[in-house]
Amino acid sequence: MNIQAYLPRRQLSALHIALMTALALYALPSLLSPAQAASHDNNVEWNGLFHDQGPLYDNAPEPSATQAITLTFRSNKGDLTSANIKYYDSADGSFHWLPMSWVANDATGNFDFWQGTVPASGSEKYYRFQLNDGTATAWYNAAGITASEPSSGDFFIIPGFKTPDWMKNGVMYQIFPDRFYNGDSSNDVTTGQYTYAGQSTQQVAWGGSVLASNGGSNNLVFFGGDLAGVDQKLGYIKQTLGANIIYLNPIFTSPTMHKYDTEDYYHVDPAFGSNATLQQLISDIHSSSNGPKSYLILDGVFNHTGDTSQWFDRYNWWSTLGAYESMSSTWYSYYTFQQWPGTYSSFYGYSSMPKLDYGSSGSPVRAQIYGNSSSVVKTYLGASYGIDGWRLDAAQYVDAGGNNGSDTVNHQIMAELRQAVKGVNPQAEILGEFWGNANPWTNGDQWDSATNYDGFVQPVSEWITGEDYSNNAASIPSSQFDSWLHGTRANYPTNVQQTMSNGLGTHDVSRFASRAGGDIWKTYLALIFQMTYVGTPTIYYGDEYGMQGGNDPDNRRTFDWTVGNLNNSAVALTQKLIAIRNQYAALRTGSFMTLLTDDSNHLYSYGRFDQNHRIAVALNNDSTSHTITVPVWQLSMTNGSTVTDALSGNSYTVSNGDVTVTVNGHYGAILAQ
Repeated sequence: MNIQAYLPRRQLSALHIALMTALALYALPSLLSPAQAASHDNNVEWNGLFHDQGPLYDNAPEPSATQAITLTFRSNKGDLTSANIKYYDSADGSFHWLPMSWVANDATGNFDFWQGTVPASGSEKYYRFQLNDGTATAWYNAAGITASEPSSGDFFIIPGFKTPDWMKNGVMYQIFPDRFYNGDSSNDVTTGQYTYAGQSTQQVAWGGSVLASNGGSNNLVFFGGDLAGVDQKLGYIKQTLGANIIYLNPIFTSPTMHKYDTEDYYHVDPAFGSNATLQQLISDIHSSSNGPKSYLILDGVFNHTGDTSQWFDRYNWWSTLGAYESMSSTWYSYYTFQQWPGTYSSFYGYSSMPKLDYGSSGSPVRAQIYGNSSSVVKTYLGASYGIDGWRLDAAQYVDAGGNNGSDTVNHQIMAELRQAVKGVNPQAEILGEFWGNANPWTNGDQWDSATNYDGFVQPVSEWITGEDYSNNAASIPSSQFDSWLHGTRANYPTNVQQTMSNGLGTHDVSRFASRAGGDIWKTYLALIFQMTYVGTPTIYYGDEYGMQGGNDPDNRRTFDWTVGNLNNSAVALTQKLIAIRNQYAALRTGSFMTLLTDDSNHLYSYGRFDQNHRIAVALNNDSTSHTITVPVWQLSMTNGSTVTDALSGNSYTVSNGDVTVTVNGHYGAILAQ
């Protein structure tokens, strides 16, 4: 739903004072720039219009029901004769108009600021701006600027919806446990140790092929990575890189190396250690004595179990009777059989992954997964473990009756799950796996955020590598890249945007470096963008040094520890970029503004800014160096002021509203002041 509305009221607020202080309002104007040609000429000049829900433009992006929201809008100086907020209030199903008032100019004298205040209430709202210069009108919302009133794409106001601040401000590191580091060889799965579905396990030496060499299943190829290995490499993650969120692919008991076919949710797989190993790992992750206090997100595979689960027991591994063994089983209702026992609902038709039937509210499955105090979700969030969040695998498909989700029952389940999670830890993260527009799940009552395939993984791959994440040829110019990013940001509330998981790759798509043809400079460029864009940067283990790999299972190679150090240029760049991101809140929760797209030269520039810093990022997606003239006057950088490239250390002076910088091919500059 993306409607809007309005209601008359205005007040000057602390935001007005903050604007005056942060932007040095009423300072001497800069030299002439395009913005200063504005006048009341029945023409709204689009190049000066700006609003988002960054701290300079929205005083309460995560409001309570008792907080009024003061919105600030920017236009070219002297351009507008009036401005209005139009918002839709879900409480009365009506639109409301709210006239705005001029409050200040910016430090350059190029821009006017207008303000209006939406009154406090607990209802969800959606808003857009109507902007007038005499007889001319323009409309502005999250989707962009239009001459006629839009019908979708508005900004969100969702009182009471809070996403975790640690997720907004963190950098996540994703680990596929069997392939990261072998910290305890005593728990290694050996060749022929057991048989599953007629295939035997195969132990392979670290660095070997992920493909089975015995004609067996690739899912039974083991290298020995485990939780002790993750614990022993926390120094690399927390100190060498500086990442402070760890996301582990599934760790619970399962016969396969990938563990997406859970056998027992209440026990760590023996090949990864024990529950005590997990508790020690969590304690060490949370500790600040070995690097920054960090957070742990576990992979919750709650759409389906494995066929070896005690609840299903296809191969008679348990002494109890599973649903596959008996229609009188305690767990028979946990699954949906079309014809017992051989025909049942499963994940994407994989018979090894029978689908859970969540039934109606209060059903045994809902109670077991998240409802009871001893449920899976609450057990690991609780005091005995204290994990910090769940990544929900195949989250859109969780449903009742063997259906594949995306309906009212799925949303009901997700809303109940949110209540269960936040009831244990209000600061816990709920990260849903989704490959498209996850808006229906991210409006305050279900997920905090989603895996950003649509708004990050795919467009970044197409712009930099010329391939999509499935290795198909797909090249887009800078202008289309920017439009794609803008459109997908508009799908979400700002606090969701800031916690979206932005990876170059994952365990489900080919490696970025392989899509880039092994060109490490393309990895450099991707890392620079990843660490300066809106959302939570998510490093899939090895992407920080350019690990190669095709589609599953080749994207799950073992980590090469001979290059996992600061002698590797990409690792060193990753460390530097994370430090820069940590230094500037503007790169984490500040506004985002497009500054330049140049399709001919493959250039892209954008600004990130808040009350303390203005940062212009300039990216060169060409193979040769280019001199880029960045219009930093759009960020209210004054003439004569200096900016410093946080990557090179070089300083530049703002002249005629611009900064000119030469950037190497497939590289960037982070120009901060």
